[in-house]
Amino acid sequence: MDNAPETTLVDSPRVWCDGAGDIRNGPNFRPAALGHPRVYMQIDEKGYVDCGYCDRRFVLKGGPAERSLHELDVGDLPPEEHRA
Repeated sequence: MDNAPETTLVDSPRVWCDGAGDIRNGPNFRPAALGHPRVYMQIDEKGYVDCGYCDRRFVLKGGPAERSLHELDVGDLPPEEHRA
């Protein structure tokens, strides 16, 4: 899936998003330029929270959702006829 929302691992259960995650490079970036209003969110017992504007997912390091980032899902493997 090429257009999957961005996933960010964080150290704190309190996060903010302004939609500018992919455009934060270079000395002249402007916060929220081409993004959305800054919103603050709290990660709960699920271990993640999704931004309501851009669907960016914030996953708490060491939380239950981080483990699932490293697991395979249905469709991640090629069909049997294409396996070596």
